[in-house]
Amino acid sequence: MNRTDRLYALVEELRAIAPRTRTAAWLAGRFEVSVRTVERDLGALREAGVPIWTETGRSGGYGLDRERTLPPLALTAEEAIAITVALRSAAGSPFAAAAQSAARKVLARLPTDVRDAEQHLAARLHQVGEPAPPVAHGGLIVSALAARRVVRLSYVDAKGHSTERALEPLGLLRGPAGWYLLGWCRLRDAVRGFLLDRIGEVELTGERVRRREVDLDAELARISARPLAQ
Repeated sequence: MNRTDRLYALVEELRAIAPRTRTAAWLAGRFEVSVRTVERDLGALREAGVPIWTETGRSGGYGLDRERTLPPLALTAEEAIAITVALRSAAGSPFAAAAQSAARKVLARLPTDVRDAEQHLAARLHQVGEPAPPVAHGGLIVSALAARRVVRLSYVDAKGHSTERALEPLGLLRGPAGWYLLGWCRLRDAVRGFLLDRIGEVELTGERVRRREVDLDAELARISARPLAQ
């Protein structure tokens, strides 16, 4: 078994027994490699973002948080190509880094002929004009939305005034001027939109977003009727 297949098999072995654990020695015997190799592979998976945790003690071992991972998906060649090509279009969005990582994972599992077809099609997609620049703090903002965490940020409005805000993220909006972060602004005590290009520093706090009765559709309509940057 090559390393790529072994990494995949390690994840599926831990997923199958979750929330129980397997020791490194057990996994080494299962995949006929050394304990050091298993520990190195598990470390590489962790660095790649796989939610593997350890339990100390004589009965401890390695476990997988199955709630934060997806099981294998059966995709047709056309579906796999559609996913990877669509992910390429996320460049310049807050999801650029995650999309690039996801595309690599899908491509790594494709048969050679399907991967060649994907690259052939991707080479025939063209964009007019300059490519969109990377979105500042995109990954951190997406993480805040997914984890429902309050963020602290510095913001420069259209008049050049700088303020510090505590924001409860509600969503992202793509407008003519670029991407906006929507959220409950504690400084204004209301929903506001912040152009990502005008956000300075961003800090993800440990505070959970409060439950608020907000009609987001109505707020989007209201915000869209006037300049977004506040």
